[in-house]
Amino acid sequence: MPEQQYLLQMQDVGKSYYGTVVLQDIQLALKPGEIHAVVGENGAGKSTLMNILFGMPVIHATGGYLGKVLIEGNQVDITSPQQAMEAGIGMVHQEFMLLPNYSITENIKLNREILKDNLFSRIFGPKMKSLDFKTMNKDARKALDTLDMDIEEYVKVAGLPVGHMQFTEIAREIDKANLKVMVFDEPTAVLAESEASNLLRAMQKIAGQGIAILFITHRLDEVMEVADTITVLRDGRLVATKPKKETNIVEMAELMVGRKIETITRRKDQLKEGQVVAAIKNLTVRMPGEYVKTLDLEVFKGEILGIGGLAGQGKIGVANGIMGLYPTKGSVEINGKPLQLNNPRESMKRKIAFLSEDRRGVGLLLDSSIELNIVVTAIENQNRFIRRLGPFTQIDNSAIREHALKMIKELDIRCTGPNQLVRRLSGGNQQKVCIARALTLNPEILLVSEPTRGIDVGAKRLVLETLVKLNEETGITIIMTSSELAELRSVCDRIAIVTDGTVAGILKPDDSDADYGLMMAGQKRRKGA
Repeated sequence: MPEQQYLLQMQDVGKSYYGTVVLQDIQLALKPGEIHAVVGENGAGKSTLMNILFGMPVIHATGGYLGKVLIEGNQVDITSPQQAMEAGIGMVHQEFMLLPNYSITENIKLNREILKDNLFSRIFGPKMKSLDFKTMNKDARKALDTLDMDIEEYVKVAGLPVGHMQFTEIAREIDKANLKVMVFDEPTAVLAESEASNLLRAMQKIAGQGIAILFITHRLDEVMEVADTITVLRDGRLVATKPKKETNIVEMAELMVGRKIETITRRKDQLKEGQVVAAIKNLTVRMPGEYVKTLDLEVFKGEILGIGGLAGQGKIGVANGIMGLYPTKGSVEINGKPLQLNNPRESMKRKIAFLSEDRRGVGLLLDSSIELNIVVTAIENQNRFIRRLGPFTQIDNSAIREHALKMIKELDIRCTGPNQLVRRLSGGNQQKVCIARALTLNPEILLVSEPTRGIDVGAKRLVLETLVKLNEETGITIIMTSSELAELRSVCDRIAIVTDGTVAGILKPDDSDADYGLMMAGQKRRKGA
């Protein structure tokens, strides 16, 4: 198709952050009135691609991007959201960008207010004009009616249901007169089923007006319902672009998650279901962004159990809830005895250790030595590495040094010595210090959350091999939560997929890519889940 017939084109687009390639040679083209879905796992590059299109500051503050963007055949250099809007691009973000104390009309018309003359403006000039609420309400009503949103336009946003706030965001975009391309970034993630159906119908109406739509989602059933064309991204690269009629949900699921899986050698035989070391029932965790809803799960003694799923579905909340870091309800039994919830010290007393997903913010004392980081939790919670001199106590520095040197050797922590500041270690070695601190507590269960986040490829393998070695040599039970599905499949005995705050099912590492993709997208559930 000639370039001028495309409304939007993104050609050879690439992006790196501090030497790490996150997008490479991406091609995307939209025709007027087309609904073009972009799908992929978390980390596939969808949001980065949309940030480039919308001129978000994070792109240009980190060196810009490669390739070019064309609108109606003309190359544009969009360096700010304001320029994107002037070029006719609208975007509905995952996070709401509304002013709660303003009315729906005021939010829709923000920065595009309609003014009218009054007595003072006729005397003192146009700066004294007043807002024309009658006309603005009329425009707002028209946009709301497009979305079948039965609510008065003068109602304040504060206190509205989540679905109404989402529709207000969308109404603001479709009210813009020069709108050519509209980006929907996971628009149905916060909507109830009926609201999501209304939104999909509204998208089709908007496309019917000649506006091109980019639909970013992981819900494959919605893609098959409304999309004309589907682009699949994986690991920052374009995997496929196909018309909807030439593909299906199973193929898309395979394309989303399919990648070479390098399995780390395990010496033990296939896991046999045996003693239940942790029984989780009706677990609810109020962790912002990772809400867990009535989750049930059994963990067998001596296994490495993986917990996977898309971002925001609740997988991160499981370990944080067991450790009592966020308000938690339900039942957790450790070796058949109930665990007192909402009490981190109690969890540690029951021989549960935790490696947080926020290594630098929560997991480490960055400006302290390696040896202090390794022993600090044991000192505080187990009164270890302390010498008693009558009624007095003091830190046992010789015992700390001996233990730290032992852990540095066993975990192969690359450093100048136990006195080195943790801040000066590489990401992989920082993670090994976290592991050393957890092992110092002599746990029976190790909760590991996003263990390879933010570290290079070589270090990732070393961390994973360390976890496998610990499991095999000490018999420690490991519950590993990760957004990297290939890593879970390379080291885990079983993998629980968490979708919408509950376990959708449990898969084996060698189950098909389609099974994983469908379950993560909420299309498939296993009996007993």
